[in-house]
Amino acid sequence: MRNLIENDDVIKLIKPYLTDVEAYIVGGFVRDILMNKKSHDRDLILCGCDVEKFSRELADKLNAHFIELDSVNKIYRIVLENKIDYIDITMPIENDFEKDIKRRDLTINAIAYNLKTSEIIDLVGGVDDIKNKKIKGICDKNFEDDPLRLLRIFRFYAKTGFEIDESLIELSKRLYKRINEPAKERVTVELLKMFEGKYCDLALLKLDECGLLEEIFPIYKEVKKIPPNSHHHLDLIHHLIESVRQVQMIYEKSSEEVKNYLETIKYGSVQELAFLKLATFLHDIGKPSCWTIEEDTLRHRFIKHDEIGSKLVIPILKDLKFSKKQIQYVQTLIKYHIYPSSMVSAEDVTDKAFMKFYRKMEGYVIDLIILAMADRLSARGEKITEDIVNKNINALTKLLNDYLEMRKNIKPLEKLLDGRDIMELLKIKQGPQLGEIINALKEAQISGNVTTKEEAINFVIEYKN
Repeated sequence: MRNLIENDDVIKLIKPYLTDVEAYIVGGFVRDILMNKKSHDRDLILCGCDVEKFSRELADKLNAHFIELDSVNKIYRIVLENKIDYIDITMPIENDFEKDIKRRDLTINAIAYNLKTSEIIDLVGGVDDIKNKKIKGICDKNFEDDPLRLLRIFRFYAKTGFEIDESLIELSKRLYKRINEPAKERVTVELLKMFEGKYCDLALLKLDECGLLEEIFPIYKEVKKIPPNSHHHLDLIHHLIESVRQVQMIYEKSSEEVKNYLETIKYGSVQELAFLKLATFLHDIGKPSCWTIEEDTLRHRFIKHDEIGSKLVIPILKDLKFSKKQIQYVQTLIKYHIYPSSMVSAEDVTDKAFMKFYRKMEGYVIDLIILAMADRLSARGEKITEDIVNKNINALTKLLNDYLEMRKNIKPLEKLLDGRDIMELLKIKQGPQLGEIINALKEAQISGNVTTKEEAINFVIEYKN
């Protein structure tokens, strides 16, 4: 471990500037080294110096970007030139290193490394807990002081698959209502990191067991009322969690091209995969609002649950302070999650229909197809035979492979009219009506009904009238 830390490129870069200060690498970087994982985040504790002055000077020497994260608690960030590696620098709580370590959340996050003496400092048994694959807390009071740390239990469970100590489960059951106290932005960061984890489905089950799930997403009180039926062998909440598990399994078996796509960071600090799992977990939240049971067949019906869910999710994610782009992504996947399967199951589907799907869902195609696969694999009621499942999955796989092959040659739609053109043509102002017309024109182009500027002009004039 010492060699791995000492030979780290960033540690080697900053160590010459630390000769006159007492400096420790703590937390996630040390934990990840012990677990043979790569980390770009290095937390540095400095004792006996002016932390702000030191951080500014170090940033200048490294030609790095200095950021003041918290002036009150004196926490500063240095982002290196590659914009991937960064160092968070602070002083110990109450200027007491040991007290600082013991005020942290989990033992696996409280291991330190003295950069001057090359000594591993493990005051709370974190090294053994990593070896034994255990998630343990340091002190209940640390969680009571900051209830957000409850979510960190399940985030690291999702990431590592380590066994959660029973005392932490009991603590979470006792404190679960306090999860609404921290800023929503902080809650969202932890949630997204949890969804990024390989064992996210297990973490969701544990969140539910402890009462945290319904505190964060009250809508699941209604979701839990939907029982299994002839098309679904699981009740709705467990169908959604199983769908998340299936997304992870599909990702692991995917081609490098698909994996690389899902590993990109597009909507924040986590991979696209995390947002896909989140959307998957939410894709059926519209079902309780439109649940009916046919009198003659006793079949459970959920007509337009996709449209309803896409509207219900907006205030939920707004409350959690998701960005507009993040909300649009999740909303789009919920609204169109039936689209891929309904298209491939239709008789005599044409190449034109496939192209329309690719163009209409541009930017969402891969995500939607994987969601449709996961949805199908998670619904195996008595009416659903293996043949039905296999045919659907094979058709969706072909749809995905065809798209991957074709997307290199798919040209973007020609912009026949822009917003200004339409406003001038129709004598209207910018607003919802303009957005509706632009979307309608795009749909007409995708369908092949509008191909020239003249046709576009006629279309918008007729649309307004």
